[in-house]
Order: sequence, then structure tokens, then C-alpha cells
Amino acid sequence: MRLGPFDTSRINVRSSSAGGGGGARRAGGIGCGTLAIALIGAVVFGLDPMQTIGLVEGVQQQAGPTQSGGGDLTEAEVCATSAYATEACNALNSLNITWESAFVRAGIPFEQPLLDLYRDGRVTTDGCGSATSAAGPFYCPADKAIYIDTSFYDQLAQMSGTGGDFARLYVIAHEYGHHIQTITGLSPQVRSAQQRNPSQANQLQVAMELQADCYAGMWAGRNRSLIEAGDLEEGLKAASAIGDDTLMRNAGQRINPESFTHGTSRQRMEALKLGLESRNDDACDIFFEAG
Repeated sequence: MRLGPFDTSRINVRSSSAGGGGGARRAGGIGCGTLAIALIGAVVFGLDPMQTIGLVEGVQQQAGPTQSGGGDLTEAEVCATSAYATEACNALNSLNITWESAFVRAGIPFEQPLLDLYRDGRVTTDGCGSATSAAGPFYCPADKAIYIDTSFYDQLAQMSGTGGDFARLYVIAHEYGHHIQTITGLSPQVRSAQQRNPSQANQLQVAMELQADCYAGMWAGRNRSLIEAGDLEEGLKAASAIGDDTLMRNAGQRINPESFTHGTSRQRMEALKLGLESRNDDACDIFFEAG
């Protein structure tokens, strides 16, 4: 995907591992919206996917203040730490522009997310606990931040069978979808519904994840002129690789639909295609209308 260069005035970026020192820097925390990508990390590192989900559940209601720029590094320096970081910043810039314009048209206030890029380490958070690289990329609703260990992209290429950029862009666009769910108020509504009706908790979580996939597709669809040959196939392969059924099968587990939290491979691919073809975020509401 031919993304333009990022504009630091349009993005909010930091690095939890900036400045060295060996330890993780302060970050916002892991949100209760555990993401499908975390399951990939669990499988890659030999962990039970359901245990990884448990690790990143239970967001505390308050998060401490955040600082952009990665402490010792400016935002531009964070984005220049690696090719993956530059690509992520370019994607964040495009996502901000695309979603802000959608909010403006709808007359709804828009708030950018924070992107925290780290590598081969642990993120210790104020509001939600901590996570290692094995948790994979995730979104924290407590501080409205996307956390990505860029070393995960190497694992993603191994899992999905493609080293293409669109698979990586799908990851960040999916996480961004959870930010949209948070600032529109959907995420807290779903959490409340899950608490009131625990028997529907997994079904609602699947709807959240599929809608985030759809949102990722919508972003790509609205930037169709930037899509290159093979991009869609890369995204679909990544979506297929992170379906609950595929992850359970690859982990040697019995496929149990009642424990699904992110949707099957087929559902995830269909959700991504729905957003891509409709180019309309309203089309992504279908996952809750049907549920």
C-alpha cells in the first residue's frame, strides 16, 4: 500500500523502550478489548491462546497521564527507529486523516489515539497491568493507546505466510478500530452488557473483533487508490491466520465455538472484505444488529 510520509503534527507517537535503560517505560495499559492478534503471539510463543486473553483482560477504570514522543525521543525519532516504525507512523497518519474526516462529516468530536512502539520487551502500564511481547499488538481503552511490539511483525509474516506490508497495516488498522469503538461509546456499552449477561460475553466479544476487522477494511477501501497488487490477498491471509478455529487447530486444541472470542477465519475474512467493498463504517454495525 503506497502510504505517504507521516506528518508529526497529525500523529501522537512514543516508545516505551525509548532511551535505553533496560526497563520498560511507562505506558497506558492493556485494554479489556483483547485482540485477535494477541492470540497469534500466544501461538507463536507456545502459549495457550486463552491464557493470553486472560492476561490482557480486566482493565482498571483510571489511567495515568501519558506523554508523547517516547520520553527521550521525539515523535520523528521514534518513527525513524526502524522500517516497521516508519511504516506504522505512515499508517497512523493515514488512519487519523481518514477517520477524522468521517467524524467531521457526522458532526462527532474526534480524538486521535496514541501509538506506542516498542520492541522485544515488556510494557508496564498504569491502568491495566503489564504485558510481554508474547501478547502481541493490543489497544488500551483506558488511555486510548495502541501498543505494538514491532518484532511481532516478523512472527506475523511466519504465521500468515506473507511478508507483505498490507498484513502489517491490517494489524494497526484493526487496533485503530477498537479506538473508534471506544471514542464512540460502543466499547463501554459492550463491557456493561457482558457484565449483565455473562452468557453472551463471548458472542459480544466476537462482534467487537469482527467490527474492528470491518473498520480496517473500510479504511483501506477509502484509500483504494493507494492499494497495490496483492495487498488484499495479504490482508485476507492474515485475517485467516488469526481466526479462532485456525489458532486452536494449530495449537493442537479442540475447536470449541463456545470459547471463540474473535471469530472464525472465514468470519474475519468476510468482515475485512465487507469494510473494503462498502467503504462505509455504518456497514460495520451489522455485527451488532445481527447479534
